[in-house]
Amino acid sequence: MQLTSPRLRAALLAAASLTLVAAVLPPPTPLGIGDRLFPELGNPGYDVLSYDLSFTYKDNRTPLDAVTVIDARALEPLERINLDFTHGKVASAEVNGEPARFESVGEDLVLTPARPVTAHVPLHITVRHTSVPRGRADGGWVPTEDGLAMANQADAAHRVFPCNDHPADKAFFTFRVTAPEALTVVTNGVPVAAALRAGSSKTWTYRTLHPMATELAQVSVGRSAVVHGTGPHGLPLRDVVPAGDRKRLDPWLRKTAGHIAWMEERVGRYPFENYGVLIARATTGFELETQTLSLFEHSLFSGDGYPEWYVESVMVHELAHQWFGDSVAPRTWSDLWLNEGHATWYEALYADGLGKYSLERRMREAYQRSDQWRAAGGPPAAPKAAAPGEKIGLFRPVVYDGAALILYALRQEIGTQAFDRLERRWVAEHKDGVAGTQDFVRLASQVAGRDLTAFMEPWLYGKTTPAMPGHPEWSGKSV
Repeated sequence: MQLTSPRLRAALLAAASLTLVAAVLPPPTPLGIGDRLFPELGNPGYDVLSYDLSFTYKDNRTPLDAVTVIDARALEPLERINLDFTHGKVASAEVNGEPARFESVGEDLVLTPARPVTAHVPLHITVRHTSVPRGRADGGWVPTEDGLAMANQADAAHRVFPCNDHPADKAFFTFRVTAPEALTVVTNGVPVAAALRAGSSKTWTYRTLHPMATELAQVSVGRSAVVHGTGPHGLPLRDVVPAGDRKRLDPWLRKTAGHIAWMEERVGRYPFENYGVLIARATTGFELETQTLSLFEHSLFSGDGYPEWYVESVMVHELAHQWFGDSVAPRTWSDLWLNEGHATWYEALYADGLGKYSLERRMREAYQRSDQWRAAGGPPAAPKAAAPGEKIGLFRPVVYDGAALILYALRQEIGTQAFDRLERRWVAEHKDGVAGTQDFVRLASQVAGRDLTAFMEPWLYGKTTPAMPGHPEWSGKSV
């Protein structure tokens, strides 16, 4: 029988091509970009430019229907395309408008396009799938009392949507989230338009104005109040809190503008389109610097056991990450010390300024414990991998106070003025980019006017902690 429909002919030819390609290619395997701590995270061969994520939320137990659209650029010829994705079920996949075979291997979703992709061409990928709200044990979606939030650090974004799940590949994001009309949806970025009502649901659309790592994506669904304000130089502030707690939490929310002004005095202009805190009724065991909308546990602000100065310093910690870790993303996960060390440094400086916990005392206490931390977790710039099944096990004291101790030692070595210039140049020169440990050592050397490699390497990679410049009395360690 003669086929007269061009669409039908194209569909049959595409299906035949997929069968032939699959027959000659070796079995798919998980790939990675070679990160020492997460060897199968990230994928070679392409650079993601943008994600367009659509989710339909029913409740915080039911898998969300989702569509992930990825626009990328092929860096090399690709017969297969590996994406990081697990937990969800895939219904279909397309590459450049044509159906593609899809198979799950390990924690990768492997696509076989109808025809090989040539290098240096646009790559348009569409995956229709579910997204499973698994809770904090696996990372990704975090169920709250009235909805969901997201906590993807370090390797959990691919438990929510197919992606190139490594901070070295930043991209722009668009979020389209449909939820029951009684709920409110807020994500990273800014609203594209007013929420659209259809029947008993609303669809909310947001878009980031700066590139973002997958681990920093945030989607909040719940019975929330969105509190708007204004920060330094007209910066839009946007906080998301449980609707019933808005008045009680308001004194905390009013502190953010001052925190931003304090940080800007030290490192320069806030790097993004807006900022705010997301206070969720959830138990996570951590706070998280999701870009423009930092996630906090409600219990931190409950007044039970946490002094005000401590809560404020934690708020400053997550705010500092917007510069250190978000705007300047780590090149590899071994560079995590640059994120957490800097955030801890400014947290400690803030507490020192309040007169509650002096920086020198905190650094001396860290120095006394530093060898123990290095033995347990590795040196700050070469941390040991997390144990299997412990998704946040990488976040040990050695990359927090142990890494802030490196910054203290560097300031002691080059002087306060040079150190302050270094901090400003670091976030300005790498804004919206990716940088690593050697980049930091190189810039520090430029600012200091001498090669600091021999000074920095023992602090970064040594099994034991070097002597602290300017503090010979710290040479004897105590437990």
